[in-house]
Amino acid sequence: MAVAIDSRVRERLVRMVASAKSEVRAALRARIVLAAADGVANGAIAREPKFSVNTVRKWRGRFAALGPDGLREAERSGRPKTYGPEVRVATVATATSMPPHPEATWSHRAVAQHVAGACFVSVSASQVGRILAGLGLKSHKVRGWLTRRNTPDFWQRTSGVCALYLDPPEGAVVLSIDEKTAIAARSHRHPGRPARPGEPARQEFEHRRHGTASLVAALDVRTGEVRTEVIARNNAATFTAFQDQLDRAIAPDKEIHVVLDNCSSHTVEARHEVACVEWALLERGSGVADMRVAPGPRPMPRAHPDVRRW
Repeated sequence: MAVAIDSRVRERLVRMVASAKSEVRAALRARIVLAAADGVANGAIAREPKFSVNTVRKWRGRFAALGPDGLREAERSGRPKTYGPEVRVATVATATSMPPHPEATWSHRAVAQHVAGACFVSVSASQVGRILAGLGLKSHKVRGWLTRRNTPDFWQRTSGVCALYLDPPEGAVVLSIDEKTAIAARSHRHPGRPARPGEPARQEFEHRRHGTASLVAALDVRTGEVRTEVIARNNAATFTAFQDQLDRAIAPDKEIHVVLDNCSSHTVEARHEVACVEWALLERGSGVADMRVAPGPRPMPRAHPDVRRW
């Protein structure tokens, strides 16, 4: 019995046979169906050197039952899974738990060893990596965050600091002051070479260590000017001495606003210990301006600045 196909399907099969881009097996199956549609018997079709009667019968029956989709490869079951769902669950549960002390993160090898002990199944580190990668889990990576304390007036203090940066008082000097300690002081052992045509500049990687240095700096928020001072110790006396330098360098008629963090050397108590009460009353210009402290947000030490005005 001939296979019934309409003109649209026949045209599709003819193009499949004639196309140079078609797979060989797809073209052979299309030739079988076209011959069957012309009423050719299975035995006559099987006289082709690449066909057998069973092959002709198989694809003719598949097309009769499923149409053009029957010429595609059927889904294959593949090799049975080596690891069952319990291994995958144990792998994910281990990778999403806290690692044992003193490890900081879970490595794939450590997860594999833990799962092998829990499920009594040998699991490779690479298999653990494939399971976790399929779920987007990266147990070896850690991302930190800062937990802010529940300070009632946090946003009010924050808005004061931001307003000082964005809209400083007219004619005032806004300084952001902080220290940078333990800076590695290094110098190159050999001089570098300048750039040449077709060759970038070169620099010898070896260097000499000269200990560490500490620095205190004040950034003028309006102009971008930075005033720096190398310091031997980071304490209240050093910080107050740096304030004295700023006071002498800035015009007396200028009002000064300072943004600080919560370092112990910046607190009023620490500065009183080194007899810095004179900073509470400063003669600037024609009048006397007292230093009024407008506290900034303090969710954690050194996390947010204070605003101090004198």
